Amino acid sequence: MRSVSEFCGLASPLILASGSPRRAELLSAAGISFEVRPAHIDEGLRAGEDARTYAIRVAVDKARAIAGPANGRPVLAADTVVVIDGLVLGKPVDSDDAKRMLRLLSGRSHEVITAVALMSTRRGPEAAIDARIESTVVEFAPLDTAEIDWYVATGEPSDKAGAYAIQGLASRFVTRIEGSYSNVVGLPMALVYAMCTRAGVLLS
Repeated sequence: MRSVSEFCGLASPLILASGSPRRAELLSAAGISFEVRPAHIDEGLRAGEDARTYAIRVAVDKARAIAGPANGRPVLAADTVVVIDGLVLGKPVDSDDAKRMLRLLSGRSHEVITAVALMSTRRGPEAAIDARIESTVVEFAPLDTAEIDWYVATGEPSDKAGAYAIQGLASRFVTRIEGSYSNVVGLPMALVYAMCTRAGVLLS
């Protein structure tokens, strides 16, 4: 059987269209070479958008925003949201918002959705983009007011979807997980690898 490198062998390393240190850490841990070029787009939720539609749109928009600077190299983009009761929880705007989110998650299961977009090496905004969704169910233990106040005061929730980091202090609150752990961190690595392999992107 021929290896991926014997097929089309698209340009490497990847460009990661995200400034997230967690996504960078996941790629590095998997031994994947990449260059960080954060995409700056409007990530506001539009009227009528469900979580999956929203996440896919944002991930694709991030990839397209880097199409020009990528100079023909493959671009990887992603967007992660937390969903409970049909509500899309992004990053909290302040401490009160973080506490609101954690009260919603307390003692219940929620869904973490990440949309991953991989743009081909063809240049321009119309370059082919493969976009897919990964979903993970996470269950929280019941949290009292003191626990929520303590956690928010640590500052960890401030830039996390759903106001928590499963790989950090919030790990003490997680009682169950169904699906990809790295997806909850911010990038489903098995899906990323499968998409890159399918596209012929060489990973080192």
